[in-house]
Amino acid sequence: MPLLRIVLASLVFFGLDRLSKIVIVERLDLASIQKIPAWPPYVNFVMAWNKGVNFGFLDGFDARWLLVAISVIVSAALMAWARRQSGWALLLASGAIIGGALGNAYDRIVYGAVADYINVSCCAIDNPYSFNVADVWIFGGAIFLVLSNEFAHRGKN
Repeated sequence: MPLLRIVLASLVFFGLDRLSKIVIVERLDLASIQKIPAWPPYVNFVMAWNKGVNFGFLDGFDARWLLVAISVIVSAALMAWARRQSGWALLLASGAIIGGALGNAYDRIVYGAVADYINVSCCAIDNPYSFNVADVWIFGGAIFLVLSNEFAHRGKN
């Protein structure tokens, strides 16, 4: 049963990431327009094709298939680990990470790079980096995974 829940959670998070990219990158044509004000000056959609990893690291190196393989391997390993765990929080957090990782892997396969488009700036600081919904799932899932695991271990002591 935990495996089914992880798979379903992963599919929901993956689907939400795909839906956001279909609407923003494709339907609103951000790929061509390059910038759409969402909630200026705080949030704008700014197109950034990321061929590397966070903040463009490895951007000059063609790591597309290596990064796809890493995403799939890490997702499979996390799923194998999470299915032996208990508690909805760990399953949900694992599903978020897996769904986000596979969403970015999908981008690499289809677009040749990850479609990043959310740009957050504030207080006269012009942030040059963009991210996407999959990144939010991965980051939020990782934090939630650590915190829920910490609370689970506290309860056992």
